[in-house]
Order: sequence, then C-alpha cells, then structure tokens
Amino acid sequence: MFSCSNCDSQYPKWAGRCTECGKWGTVVEEGGEVVKPKGREAVTSAKAAKVQSLSEASKAADPGRMGTGDAEVDRVLGGGIVRGSLVLLSGEPGIGKSTLVAQIAGKIHSPLTKNHPPTSTLYVSGEESAGQLAGRFTRLGLDASNVNFLEALPIETVVATIEKEKPALAIVDSVQTLSSSDLDSAAGTPAMVRYATSLLLELAKRTNIPVLLIGQVTKDGSIAGPKTLEHLVDVVVSLEGDPVHAYRILRAAKNRFGATDEVGVFEMTAGGMKAVENPSARFLEERRNVPGSVIAAAVEGSRVFLVEVQALVEKASYGTPTRRASGFDQNRLQMLCAILSKHAGLKLGESDVYVNVIGGLELREPAADLAVCAAIVSAAKNTMSEAPTVFVGEVGLGGEVRSVVQIDRRVSEAKRMGIDKASTPKTIKTVKDL
Repeated sequence: MFSCSNCDSQYPKWAGRCTECGKWGTVVEEGGEVVKPKGREAVTSAKAAKVQSLSEASKAADPGRMGTGDAEVDRVLGGGIVRGSLVLLSGEPGIGKSTLVAQIAGKIHSPLTKNHPPTSTLYVSGEESAGQLAGRFTRLGLDASNVNFLEALPIETVVATIEKEKPALAIVDSVQTLSSSDLDSAAGTPAMVRYATSLLLELAKRTNIPVLLIGQVTKDGSIAGPKTLEHLVDVVVSLEGDPVHAYRILRAAKNRFGATDEVGVFEMTAGGMKAVENPSARFLEERRNVPGSVIAAAVEGSRVFLVEVQALVEKASYGTPTRRASGFDQNRLQMLCAILSKHAGLKLGESDVYVNVIGGLELREPAADLAVCAAIVSAAKNTMSEAPTVFVGEVGLGGEVRSVVQIDRRVSEAKRMGIDKASTPKTIKTVKDL
C-alpha cells in the first residue's frame, strides 16, 4: 500500500503525482515487506509485561484538576484541566482561540492561598513571536511574569524542553506549525500532525504535565485534516460562533474525564473573552415585538437560553422560491415550510423564506421547530403576539406538535426573565393552531 505524505491519501500502487492534493514525489510505500508470524517461536521470544491491579491503582494519589481561572472554561472541562491530560482546542481562524488560551495562561498560575506556590506556564507558539505574544498579554491586561515562551522548534526539542522545565501547563499554538527533525514530512501534513500529537500525549502521561493543544479547523470543518487528532487526545473542546458576531460558544465534543453536555458562553471584547453570566438577558435585550419575531428556549447542557428567532416572508422574485437560514438547519427549514403549507394552509410556494437566529447562535435541537414555525406564520400573516411568548416543541411531518425534554425548565427560565406566556405541546397540538 502506498500513501501520500502530504494529504495521507492511499493508493494500491506507486504514482509520481498524488491525484488528491496534486503534489509530486509524495507517494511512498507504507510498511514495506509483510513478515509472516513465526507462531510459537514469536511468543516464546517475547518478555511478559508486568500487570497492575486496578484496586491498587485506585489507591494511588488522584492527579486532580487544575482550575483555569475562568468559571466558564472550568464548567466545560468538568471542573478544570486534569493533570497529565492532553486537551485539544479547535476552532476556525479568527474565532478567538489564541485569546482564550492567553487568558488561561495569565490566570492559571495565580496562587490559591498564601501557602500555595505560584506556578509557571510554558507557551509554545509558532503563530506569534515573543514580542507579539507579550503585546497580546499587555493588551488583555494579563500578568505574564510566570509565562515562559518557546518558539515552535522541532517537536523532539519541544518535548525535551517541556520535560526539563516541568511547567504547570504547556500550551502549543498550534499543532499545524510543528515540524520534526526525524520525520520527513512538512509541517501541517496529517502524518506530521499525528506524530507530534502522539509525542505530546506520551509526554503528558509520563510526566503528569497537562498539555493544551490548539488545532486549526480546515475549510471542510475538520480538525487538522479529517479529524486526525480526536481519537488521540483526552479532551476535545471547540470554540464556535460567527467571527462577525460578538458571542462565542465553548463546547466539549469529547471528554474522558467528564460530561460533554456543558457549554460556556463568551463575548469577544477589546479586553478579551468575557464570560456571559446571563445569556438570556443578553440575547433578548434589543428585541422588539414585531411581526416575524418570536422567542425560543434552547437547552445546552444544564443551561437554558432564551434566544430570538426572526423570519422574513417575501414574494419570490424568481420562479423558484428561496429558503435561507442562519443559525438553523436549512434542510429542516425546507421541511417545516412544507409542513406549514400542507397542514396549516400557509401558501409559501411563491414566497421566499428567511430565518435568522439573533446573536450568531446555532439552534440544533428539534425543540426549536415550533418557534421557527411561529416566526414564519407571524411574518407571513404580518401579525404578532400581544405579549412576549416562548415557543417550545418539535413539529412532526403530520403537523403535530410533540413534546421535548425539560419543558418545565424552559418555562421556568422564561418566567425568570419576566415572560409568563408559553406555547408548548400542552397548549398547541398542531401547527394549524398557530
């Protein structure tokens, strides 16, 4: 089997040029000659390994967690960074990954008590120089006295330096900038990314030093080229949001040491990433009661968010009507439009339908179906509710409104925000009732 050292594509025979990435001279043979096992001889020549009892391992000292100094980040990680773990932070370019890890580096060394010794952080950066990183800390108002800098040298040198310095936390920004003195692959290739990550994982387990790794998301939405890192690391957290909006969502996609149902909400400001303590109030503070505007209650982990959903229905200028959604699945929008046309008598065949979730958030759960339908009906009929109303429910293909999880918590959050009226599957049975 042959594979490309640049894009990791596989071929049954050698070729001078990779047909996937277009590079020349990158297709090499994998593994070489296959050696047949020698059966009993191979078993007897191997040394038996020492096994460890789980009961003895449970009595060993718990590595514990280290707080990041940010309550929202600790919430997503399950209480902080576990010592000896490898954490991958992913996100699109410009979303705020470097800003977030700089804030963690500037806060994590703060002593908890007078007897707690201050700790240091080693920041390995291939994206910025030492002067540029120091300027970022100054701009964010962070203390950089206990933060040491290391440029992105070959990964073997980086690992040796981390093992020698023994920092409380090692940050690598980013994995795509790492190279190797032993591996004949360019920085950013799948082979190089896997090799560097495996060395950092082995270092974290051997020295009990937590490593925070930043991975850039490619155009197709994968991490460092088709998700090559997710199975290697212990924790995968992603920073989501629209770069043109101020709000960011920190979400855990994988966590070997905790749950993955928590999210953190941040606002990007001139002073860095600021935690949003009351997201519902922030998302609704500029809302006006106009046709096409309704309120949806979304559940993210253990938190309930009230968000504004807007819809616009306008006569189509061309033969085929347009369906566009921002923050909502476009295929599901087309399905809901067909349901409203079939079961609610709302003729949308000659109208363009646009749906927008305010704040740059993305509604993924089916509980937002009823809110989207209500916004479309309100925009098409040019009507609005006299009092603010929260819409919660899943819409089926038969036009029925189905129950969703945690309805009581969603209604309670609405009442906490001063919204007493709620439309749920208990009050609305079909979309025709809208």
